[in-house]
Amino acid sequence: MREIQLKDAKATLSAVVDQAVRGTPSIITRHGRKDAVILSFEDYERLARAPSFGRLLAAFPGDAEDIPARSGELRSPVDL
Repeated sequence: MREIQLKDAKATLSAVVDQAVRGTPSIITRHGRKDAVILSFEDYERLARAPSFGRLLAAFPGDAEDIPARSGELRSPVDL
């Protein structure tokens, strides 16, 4: 994914959109900060349909007893 400054994106918007449609999204930066992404509508729709982690958990087809109980032990030492 390429980065392009906002002023350059404005000047070449058609080319930026054409590249996104061909599969190369662009990150739009303003004052050196990443502010937006231009991607194809097809990519946007695919990402918008992706379920959230919470929805995936809620759709778990098993019962509560299918999930093993936590032991409460720390797996690795924690140095506080």
